[in-house]
Amino acid sequence: MRHGRSTSNTAGTLAGRSEGVDIDDKGLEQAAGLIDRLGDLPIRALVTSPLLRCRRTVEPLAEALCLQPLIEDRLAEVDYGDWTGRKLSELVNEPLWRVVQAHPSAAVFPAGEGLAQVQARAVAAVREHDRRLAEQHGGDALWVACTHGDVIKSVIADAYGMHLDSFQRINADPASVSVVRYTQLRPFVLHVNHTGSRLAAGLRAAPPPPTEAAKEGAKEGARDVPPPSDAVVGGSTD
Repeated sequence: MRHGRSTSNTAGTLAGRSEGVDIDDKGLEQAAGLIDRLGDLPIRALVTSPLLRCRRTVEPLAEALCLQPLIEDRLAEVDYGDWTGRKLSELVNEPLWRVVQAHPSAAVFPAGEGLAQVQARAVAAVREHDRRLAEQHGGDALWVACTHGDVIKSVIADAYGMHLDSFQRINADPASVSVVRYTQLRPFVLHVNHTGSRLAAGLRAAPPPPTEAAKEGAKEGARDVPPPSDAVVGGSTD
């Protein structure tokens, strides 16, 4: 989930890791609206970037779910270095801008980090939290990570198996929700940039994998059912 609309979004500046960038009035409305959009789902955990605009976005949902958000530094915004706080209308004239657009895997921000570094840390964090929660709760575990646009796009690109150079094809609007279900075999991308009302399709947890004893006692016909990590040939039937 991306944070709600921020004061930097409306000012047309690249906030990066600037201190004190908060969500604006619309962002507060978007944060409150997450209760209706997500509040009836069996969410096990909330994980958030340490930056204020993300922490503020998850506050209403955390209160409604009685969950304490976990701060995850690896989900922080891109360190844009010398680009931080500058107007986007100025940055578009920088030579690096075209690299960010066409070849982002090679983009390293002056006195900052590269987008390849961002993807590596963010994907590692998401996959680690997903494994941890699956072990704690058994099988699938639904959880929410609140982070930033380019971070989300890099995670979605990884889940799709796309090269980072194609991640600009993905969009992540303020307060949008994108959903990835990780399995032992592959990730499944269930939603991207969802900004509508209630989000429920495909988000009910699949049962945990059967024990060896259960497998042995299962009927022959049950062996014809594909495992949850397999894609449905021909498309989902739900």
